[in-house]
Amino acid sequence: MAGRGLCRRRISAGVLAALLGLCLPADAQKTGRSAPDPAELAGRIDRYIEAGWKAAGAKPADLADDAEFLRRVCLDIAGRIPYVSEVRPFLDDPDPNKRRKAVEGLLASPGYVNHFANVFRSAWLPELETGGDLAFTAQGFDAWIRARLAENTPYNRMVRELLTVPVMTSRRQPAASPEGRMEATPIGFFLGKEGKPENLAAATARMFLGIRLECAQCHNHPTAQWKQEQFWSYAAFFAGLQMGNPLELREVPGQRELVIPNTQTVVGPVYLDGRLPDQRDRGNSRELLAEWITSRDNPFFARAAVNRLWEHFFGIGLVDPVDDMEPENPPSHPELLDELAAEFSASGFDLKFLIRAIVLSKTYQRSSVQTDTSQDDPRLFARMSLRGLTPEQIVDSLAVAVGIPSEPEPSTPFVLRPTLRSELLARFRGGTARRIETQTSILQALALMNGPLVSEATDLEKSRTLAAVVDAPFLDVRDKVETLFLAALSRRPTEAEAKRFVRYVESGGATGDPHKALADVFWVLLNSGEFLLNH
Repeated sequence: MAGRGLCRRRISAGVLAALLGLCLPADAQKTGRSAPDPAELAGRIDRYIEAGWKAAGAKPADLADDAEFLRRVCLDIAGRIPYVSEVRPFLDDPDPNKRRKAVEGLLASPGYVNHFANVFRSAWLPELETGGDLAFTAQGFDAWIRARLAENTPYNRMVRELLTVPVMTSRRQPAASPEGRMEATPIGFFLGKEGKPENLAAATARMFLGIRLECAQCHNHPTAQWKQEQFWSYAAFFAGLQMGNPLELREVPGQRELVIPNTQTVVGPVYLDGRLPDQRDRGNSRELLAEWITSRDNPFFARAAVNRLWEHFFGIGLVDPVDDMEPENPPSHPELLDELAAEFSASGFDLKFLIRAIVLSKTYQRSSVQTDTSQDDPRLFARMSLRGLTPEQIVDSLAVAVGIPSEPEPSTPFVLRPTLRSELLARFRGGTARRIETQTSILQALALMNGPLVSEATDLEKSRTLAAVVDAPFLDVRDKVETLFLAALSRRPTEAEAKRFVRYVESGGATGDPHKALADVFWVLLNSGEFLLNH
């Protein structure tokens, strides 16, 4: 694994906690809904995956150690590496249930809300990444999704609310509150698709049903399951939407028909399972579609949601790609996908329940260190795949390493300085679609080596972390090196690493100054492959 040879497992100095972060909250957020036991479902996940290993003759990797697990679960749930004040007590805690406690703390934290707001925004409104005229809707969309995540709103209700959001007919943008904040609304979803029925049909089928319906937009494909008339009949649920001036969306009440382009064929709305809406129900077509999409009887909805969440935590879905859940592209573990979909539905589409079940499984807690060639196939899940960090994870993890002392409230994004954050996010956009195949570009590497945030992080006068370490009289050189390892890599150094870096610092490094040598150590850790990968 890239970077693991550089660094491997100590910290004293609990007094640094106030400067380096916040402790994990003690209790998980309670939803008030009963649900199956996530630990029991985690055991079933493992049994299905183990059956796959047996059939393939695969030998699983060892379980991840505590440091590897904590870093991974913090990145996956809160979108950032753990603070030193989280790592030290976790590693020293003898409680056998500490992993589950850590998961509960993360799910109750603002970091969960902030990170999954990024996850859902990226999936549902990727057009925001291009900026332009649509950029002003980001605040309203973010406020809406953060509020729903903070309340642990069931996933089906979130999707239903998004699909049925009232359309504004006389404003270019959502209204602003007296405090100057945009109204919390998912209207940007429709604006991002330009209000076009064909764009909305393709997007909703991909995101919420796992179907690449747009392949049938222009003509009947000779081998594809979906035909052109099915595409446009599904698009007819959005027939009433019209764009006026840029970013001004109108809806014509009662409009339910479309003409297939370049034909004279007129189609009305038809669900993808072939059923027609009840003609006696003359309500809003989007409401009828939302009811069908989010129904527990829908054969696509829960499976598509589960597959996307699995892909988030493993880097690859049970069905890969995640939006191609066709019969000719079967799941790697079909019974497991069905089981997870059924339990997700039974839980009331509780996202936190499903997250708990996945991360408490031994499958998720496998090490990324390969110990056998039979672990090569990522779809066997015999070890954890290496995953590239998202732009937000990189920026927010750098912020943690630098020593920004707290997480934001759920209603606001994690902010370094607005311009610096936006510049860094822009720099790290545009990676590969599959996170298990990520590569760092030369410009991205240069941004880490010489960029303003890393420069500040390794500046003795500006870095909170370095200042805390350098000026701590109760830390010897080894303790200081260990603290930098925990701040950047969330683990203690190996004995060999500790000796090498201690020797470098004591010699004063390239300049003969032990303090500057500590800055050099921190720079090396922040630019290591280990820092840039979720493993």
